[in-house]
Amino acid sequence: MTPRGRRPAGEDTRGAILTSALAEFSAKGYDGVSMRAIARAAGVDPALVHHYFDGKRALFVESMDLPGNPGEILVGLVDGPVETAGERVVRGFLAAWEPPERRSRLVALLRSALVDEQASAMLREFLIREVFGRVAATAGVPDVPLRASLAASQMIGVAVMRYVFVLGPLAEADAEDLVVQLAPTLQRYLADPTLPVP
Repeated sequence: MTPRGRRPAGEDTRGAILTSALAEFSAKGYDGVSMRAIARAAGVDPALVHHYFDGKRALFVESMDLPGNPGEILVGLVDGPVETAGERVVRGFLAAWEPPERRSRLVALLRSALVDEQASAMLREFLIREVFGRVAATAGVPDVPLRASLAASQMIGVAVMRYVFVLGPLAEADAEDLVVQLAPTLQRYLADPTLPVP
């Protein structure tokens, strides 16, 4: 007989949580999923999910097999003077893409998001809430969701053209040159209190 009740802690528990998280994120998007719902789907106590993963953001990144530690990346983007927020975001975003061992997985995720609405929703919600939205919120500006959406559209567009479509001059440009070109736009979106928004 199959044992009933919650799964005990063990080596396969972490894998079960990741599998359930991937299924939940795929079905409901990033915003529609809670840690408690993932625990329920995995058949574990919610405390075990928190034991293995440092919050929903970390669980999302690992379940999507994304490279890098999200906490470290976010600290690098959020910490620092408001006046250099745009520069930090562009440099950090590009740095996440540049190493070839990371790029292949990120390109695969981006390609999926371009053709699949569920993958698109997951990526969009994650970037707006956990990346660009956090930077704008730290800058203390109004209309954070709109600003985060503008910043996400800018940088995802760059990623698509540079890494997926491999568009000539953009693909060949030095990352630091792109920081110089893009940082003022991101600064305006994320940290300029005079940005006219509806």
